[in-house]
Amino acid sequence: MANPRTNQPGKRRLDPEAARALLGRLWREELRRHPRRIALALLCTALVAGLTALYPVMIQQAFDLFAKPGADGGLQIVWAIPPAIVLLTAAKALAQYGQAVSIQSTVLRVIEGLQNRLFRALTRADLAMVAHDAPARHAARFTADAAAIREALTKAINAIADVLTVVGLVASMVWLDWKMSLIAAALYPLAVVPILRLGKRIRRASGGMQEKVGEAAASLTESFAAARVVRTYRLEEAEETRAARLFANLRASLLSIARTRASLDPMLEAIGGVAVAAILAVVGWRVAQGEGTVGEFTGFVAALLIAARPVRALGSLNAALQEGLAGLSRVNAVIDAPRRITSPPGAPPLPPGRGRIAFEGVHFAYEADRGALHGVTFAAEPGRTVALVGPSGAGKSTALALVPRLYDPGRGRVTIDGADLREVSLESLRDAIAYVGQDATVFDDTAHANIACGRPGATEAEVVAAARAAAAHDFILDLPQGYGTVLGPGGARLSGGQRQRISLARALLRNPRVLLLDEATSALDTTSEAAVQAALATLRAGRTTLVVAHRLSTVRDADLIVVMEAGRVAESGTHAALLDAGGLYAGLVRAQAFAPA
Repeated sequence: MANPRTNQPGKRRLDPEAARALLGRLWREELRRHPRRIALALLCTALVAGLTALYPVMIQQAFDLFAKPGADGGLQIVWAIPPAIVLLTAAKALAQYGQAVSIQSTVLRVIEGLQNRLFRALTRADLAMVAHDAPARHAARFTADAAAIREALTKAINAIADVLTVVGLVASMVWLDWKMSLIAAALYPLAVVPILRLGKRIRRASGGMQEKVGEAAASLTESFAAARVVRTYRLEEAEETRAARLFANLRASLLSIARTRASLDPMLEAIGGVAVAAILAVVGWRVAQGEGTVGEFTGFVAALLIAARPVRALGSLNAALQEGLAGLSRVNAVIDAPRRITSPPGAPPLPPGRGRIAFEGVHFAYEADRGALHGVTFAAEPGRTVALVGPSGAGKSTALALVPRLYDPGRGRVTIDGADLREVSLESLRDAIAYVGQDATVFDDTAHANIACGRPGATEAEVVAAARAAAAHDFILDLPQGYGTVLGPGGARLSGGQRQRISLARALLRNPRVLLLDEATSALDTTSEAAVQAALATLRAGRTTLVVAHRLSTVRDADLIVVMEAGRVAESGTHAALLDAGGLYAGLVRAQAFAPA
């Protein structure tokens, strides 16, 4: 098995300007769409902060009343203070509930919006860009990165509550004793420098961790997909070793972040302890001097202790924010990736016609490839079937992929009914094409939905007719819920041949101008193939069919056979003419390169 991928994108360090740009964009594109939820969250946040700030004042009043001589102070404590505390705590509890729900509602909607935009970008991105990374790597952006962004957003919004709470408590402390407030104000900012440094370390570690998560997910997906090969070649031990190495790397990345984050709270706790110790020392000295009341000192210390939690939360905000910004940067990089396969501005639709396809001196190369096609020229006339044949790697499937503009040629052009495909709207081009590949695509949906997606809005009768034409109707009726049966991930409930017939039914329903078949009947038995070929013969009437075929029956019956070798057209003609020519095609037939009819 191949070694794990090592080509990881460079980790970018976000400077303050980039961080502000990311946050500004998040506000413009997502957050400001939810003004009511944000307003409710801010209202509840202000209530929580204000009510929390009243705690020290309530304590000060209680202790001062308790210290009053006579019975009046004690009676007031019994009859006034406890009910006031109950009302205060009940009001704060309600405000906290409203705050938590409104914040999560806002954050989850923002994450949902980001995920929708990311998915939209990936589904509309160039095939080359999507194929560059394993599917598991793309999936990690919806899970690991989304989780980091969600945590950062939640903490950022909660930070507003913490700031307001600290402001309220500071106001209480100043009201109670402004001199001691100055001492506290001088001590807590000492934590700012180490917090910022830890944030930078976490941001760098987060980038590496997300890459390790994507790498592990991609490798595991690859291993499970190759289960048959792993067992047949007895590669279990090799796969276990590779997985162990991946898990060890992931553990190391996670532990690095955990260690850095774990140092935040102890550091803030120590700084808070120093602050409280200093305040208590001053309090003791002032009490000894007979300054202030017991209630004022008690309320001040209470305010200082209550402020410790929101201050610690603010201290850990930077770490979570850096992780979230790193995830947001990766998500935005995908959303912003430029697309090369697009409709030109004001592009006209594909002109009317019967679907004549022409390749005119087409050259094409994949990334880091010497070239897959070299000057390919041929034409597929309407109502005729053109078969592309040749050895593996000859460029047959690549040529087929250029017709719906999954890729664009480097030189030369591909036309349909005389129009260069790069000069017409992409939507009209693909609406005119139906494609069935050698790996039948079946979605985790009902049989009806899998066929109907070929032409949204098709009637029940049209879906059934397409299934009948593809020899799929009978086995669909045998499913537990017939057309309403969910076929499972990748069509797990079906055999390979059944999945292929579902794909063919989808193409038949589309009623296309151009039909592309990439070894579309390779998984069918002889009986099923005969039924499908009969249906395809009806569908081909008046339409262009371009087929990559490995079955001799398909190749022999084609109106034109284009023989490809090393990305070039080696020869072309009918089955009989090519056999008589005694060239590459005749050699392939003699070598039984095609499956029997």
